[in-house]
Amino acid sequence: MPDVKWVLKGREFAHCNCAYGCPCQFNALPTHGDCHAVLGYDIEQGYHGDTKLDGLKFAGIVSWPGPIHLGHGQVQPIVDERATPAQREAILRIMSGLDTEPGATVFQVFATTYEKAHDPIFAKIDFDVDVDGRRATLKVPGIITARGEPIRNPVTGDEHRARINLPVGFEYTVAEVGRGWANTSGAIALNLEDSHAHFAHLHMTQSGVVR
Repeated sequence: MPDVKWVLKGREFAHCNCAYGCPCQFNALPTHGDCHAVLGYDIEQGYHGDTKLDGLKFAGIVSWPGPIHLGHGQVQPIVDERATPAQREAILRIMSGLDTEPGATVFQVFATTYEKAHDPIFAKIDFDVDVDGRRATLKVPGIITARGEPIRNPVTGDEHRARINLPVGFEYTVAEVGRGWANTSGAIALNLEDSHAHFAHLHMTQSGVVR
């Protein structure tokens, strides 16, 4: 067991370049052969050891030249500028997979696939997500502009609702599926248009997702 215990409860928005549904969620290869994504997290309640994390936000830009499990990826961590030095360190340790059992969380698994971790950015993060409504906006000035929306029926234009249920997943148990758009700049520049997004309630610890 890790020496430091931590908990994150909140909401997340993840948007990548795959087709709606994202084959990665089903242990299949990514739609276009590579993987590029933006990630946003709102911590409603949380702590890392004695450091409370309630009310903070963090985000990331990630990119791999092929399937995630083949590695050679890169990550740009972004942490809420309001965080104290102790809170910054705590969030970065969680994002880096430290103080976490191997394979227990998406952060720890992804961390094993990065070839390059860019220096963290501490910035204002404007992030709002409605999980059930499949809507989100994520803005980090000069770095990320992203949004998520429901999938639309191509005939009627009505909102389409679909879910992914992963009873033993390392990120969530149930996620609402939608679509998203994003532009990023800096160390990892992306342009994602009308591709997969998911919205989920986050509850995890150093030992994995709490069911």
